[in-house]
Amino acid sequence: QVQLVESGGGLVQAGGSLRLSCTASGRIFSRYGMGWFRQAPGKEREFVAGNNWSGSSTYYADSVKGRFAISRDNAKNTVTVYLQMNSLKPEDTAVYYCAGRPDSYGSSVPSEYAWWGQGTQVTVSS
Repeated sequence: QVQLVESGGGLVQAGGSLRLSCTASGRIFSRYGMGWFRQAPGKEREFVAGNNWSGSSTYYADSVKGRFAISRDNAKNTVTVYLQMNSLKPEDTAVYYCAGRPDSYGSSVPSEYAWWGQGTQVTVSS
């Protein structure tokens, strides 16, 4: 059974930091690209960050470059993907989703991901 479980969301003041975690199991996720997306109320889901199977290649939305960092820890049966978020802004407020893509590289296109977590709320107060 495929499971992606996010954690680490919460309420933080503008300028603060949070680290999101996503534990993926049920597939050989160590071979797959992973990504983080977010969705704010009334808006479409948007790409935040992604990486390839080893974590050696990373990709970011322009809105988070220099502030967010994606990384991963590939274990035998589970993969943990992290999103370190610094210098948070109120416009970063959203539900953040972890996703797995059945390809060795990540992508910014949501429809290319096959597996999704349930999401974790991030709220940044001004």
